Amino acid sequence: MRSVAGVSIRDALVFLARRRPGGDIGGKWEFPGGKCEEGEGDETAVLREFREEFGLSVTAGAIIGKSSFANNGKTYELAAIQVLFEGEPPFLHEHVACRWVGAEELVKIDLADSDRSLLPFVLPLLVVS
Repeated sequence: MRSVAGVSIRDALVFLARRRPGGDIGGKWEFPGGKCEEGEGDETAVLREFREEFGLSVTAGAIIGKSSFANNGKTYELAAIQVLFEGEPPFLHEHVACRWVGAEELVKIDLADSDRSLLPFVLPLLVVS
């Protein structure tokens, strides 16, 4: 199965959202995204997820990295896709909070394990030049 994570970076900060309590990753922070629907490409999936979860219209960029993880006996291929959006989310559908964090906080925050596997691809993008 395939899943996507949208990675949005502004001024050396990355956008994270905190899941509602409950389930395997309840209360954890994540790069927003989710499972690809049948016949759906990665870019289309990340656009849909941001629209459904935050009411945001985003622009999808390059895939910055891939990893895999297991959940409930199924193996998922996870693609991290760079996304751009203006402003802040008008609503939170599956999350209780969102915020922008720098590299130092990102490595310490209670991040979902599947998204932690993407840190080698994300952290180099947060370097201030």
